Amino acid sequence: MDWGKGILLTIIAFVGFIMTLVVISVRQDDIHLVAENYYEKEIKYQEQIDREVSAAKLDREVLVFDVQEKAMILDLPVGAKGSLQLFRPSDARLDKNLPLEITSEGKTKVPLQDLKSGYWRVQLTWTENGVDFYEEKKITL
Repeated sequence: MDWGKGILLTIIAFVGFIMTLVVISVRQDDIHLVAENYYEKEIKYQEQIDREVSAAKLDREVLVFDVQEKAMILDLPVGAKGSLQLFRPSDARLDKNLPLEITSEGKTKVPLQDLKSGYWRVQLTWTENGVDFYEEKKITL
């Protein structure tokens, strides 16, 4: 075997390897984006920063994870409205979005026992007294 045949076989093997990778990547159907409308969210990101700053200025911890009871405890005033998004980075099919409207005094408990074990990002967006807020916690069930 001479150099010409060796180079030719190497090129053929390389092209075969690349084609195999292309076929494997095209056949994948379990790809999940963090958000379907990520471009719109990026444009409105300054509003998100403002909500986070507003939440940081509060004199209370609004979003607390109770490990013993596997529940999120929300310290929101009566009349607050918002949503609690349970985001699973590894599988978008497990994501949940719970609308919130606080009608009673005291802390609100949101049970998380029915969620699959693993890493979750809990994102709370709410409005109280006309001001928007956002807080996020990373938890492991």
